Amino acid sequence: MADIIQLLPDHVANQIAAGEVVQRPASVVKELLENAIDAGADSIKLIIKDAGKTLVQVIDNGKGMSHTDARLSFERHATSKIRNAEDLFQLHTKGFRGEALASIAAIAHVELKTKQPEDEVGNCLVIEGSNVVSQDVVVTPTGTSVSVKNLFFNIPARRNFLKSEAVELRHVIDELHRVALAHPNTAFAMYNNGSETFNLPISNYRQRIVNIFGIKTNEKLVPVEEDTEVVKIYGFIGKPEYAKKTRGEQYFFVNNRFIKSAYLNHAVASAFEGLLKNGTHASYFLNLSVNPQTIDINIHPTKTEIKFDDEHTLYALLRSAVKHSLGQFNIAPVLDFERDPNLDTPYSYKSSTANAPKIEVDRSFNPFKSEPKFSDRQMAAFKSTPNNWDSLYVGIESKENGSEQDFSEVHFESEEKAASMFQNDNEVETANTTYQLHNKYIVSTIKSGMLVIDQHRAHERVLYEEFLQNLTIHAVTSQQLLFPLQLHFSSQDISIVNQLKDDLEHTGFVFSNIEDGTVEITGVPVGVPESEVSIILEQLISDVENEVPDSNFSATDLLAKSMAKSLAIKTGQSLKKDEQEHLVNKLFACKEPNMSPTNRTTFVTMSVDELDKKFI
Repeated sequence: MADIIQLLPDHVANQIAAGEVVQRPASVVKELLENAIDAGADSIKLIIKDAGKTLVQVIDNGKGMSHTDARLSFERHATSKIRNAEDLFQLHTKGFRGEALASIAAIAHVELKTKQPEDEVGNCLVIEGSNVVSQDVVVTPTGTSVSVKNLFFNIPARRNFLKSEAVELRHVIDELHRVALAHPNTAFAMYNNGSETFNLPISNYRQRIVNIFGIKTNEKLVPVEEDTEVVKIYGFIGKPEYAKKTRGEQYFFVNNRFIKSAYLNHAVASAFEGLLKNGTHASYFLNLSVNPQTIDINIHPTKTEIKFDDEHTLYALLRSAVKHSLGQFNIAPVLDFERDPNLDTPYSYKSSTANAPKIEVDRSFNPFKSEPKFSDRQMAAFKSTPNNWDSLYVGIESKENGSEQDFSEVHFESEEKAASMFQNDNEVETANTTYQLHNKYIVSTIKSGMLVIDQHRAHERVLYEEFLQNLTIHAVTSQQLLFPLQLHFSSQDISIVNQLKDDLEHTGFVFSNIEDGTVEITGVPVGVPESEVSIILEQLISDVENEVPDSNFSATDLLAKSMAKSLAIKTGQSLKKDEQEHLVNKLFACKEPNMSPTNRTTFVTMSVDELDKKFI
């Protein structure tokens, strides 16, 4: 039998490796930013076009590379970070696998310009699909500039899996946030399609958080600091009252490297136990410094997952550190058995002695010594009172034998029964047409049996069709607020609100001002509580960022679904009889009552025959 195993060509092997390292433009951004950090740069520029599909360029002022290093950097497993296997457990840098540039060059057009401080000129290297097109001497500033163009140009199938520009841009911004938060001593600037999106100067950690997420974030932060032999924890957590429904502002950094850890997230969540509303998540920006020998970073191609040597100890220390900060800053109720300083003796009285109180008693006082004197009129009133008090009741006759007759003549006052607004001859039959079960389902009777409706999904369908109609025909009523409502968002969220402004106004929102991280609202749709406005907008921004449900749907459809999801009756909410009946009638007046906007069943039916079978 002929041999069938053969070695893969280098360009195919590089493309397979690229599938692990490069999943989308944000993956390229992550690798290039980390390389710039490792090069010692204190100023980094990120230039994006078409959400990174057309261009991803990272320019840094680091130490650059020599002519030979520039060429070797695109070879597989070429790195300056490690020399042997033991170095994998002494890592203090970002990129160490030597696969990033080789993988990127296999699926894109790459242009590298680099120059070292001691050199007069630099090098320019052009690679297309792992093939080196040219390498020339070029005049360039000190540092490195890497341009990645036409991502996945030779793998159309991978390019088809990319999402819309809004979603891909959000992933790019997330990667920038992760690197920028880990390195506040480095300046970052980002340009998207020629316009500046971020400009983050060198600052301290708190100021870096505020520069990214908005000026109002400053008042939401609570510092966390704990230094032990096992781990050093420092950073900030968000106050419970500012918790969000999304997990967008949750960041863990281990040795200045962003990681994802459900185990550590549970430690923080348990510290907030009892302080958060159901369905909300606290924000945190926590840095953990541990001995590199106690962690294994090389367990995932993207290096966002880390294996810890002693997870249980780390869990307990992180939980106690967060809980201590919540109690220290009077955010969480704590038991304090220490003395109250308000009860201390004032300083000016500390040397004084207390004087015993003196009680003076008038021993000659006799309350019965003199009797009260009455006036002549009072005395005459006493004398006129008859001795036989029974005579006071003379003249009142009682009927001893007519008790039944007396009760028959008694008249009671009662309120008049108001006439019903809706006259119904079959009122007795329809009195119990609906019944609420566990504040979640509405049970109703039909000719063939029984109908069970999910109240949240049903109301979601009703609101969705109403919002969709209002957005389409632009006919909506808005209620004006007595005082303008001011909401604060990050710069990226503000740009999304600007994109959706026209559609939001068609639903009933009235915006008076949108700038500098602040959204001012003077009108809201009828029936929308003022307290729900911030929740609606946060949910809407999250849905747009994550493109829920998909790019095949229009922005109008997405807006209607997001608002319906936010405003629909929640599970656990008690409904009156008329509210239940109104919801049932509105549901079956919809065009598609069977499914919710997210394609979930709104009701189920059970026939009498099916019920009979249950009792066999």
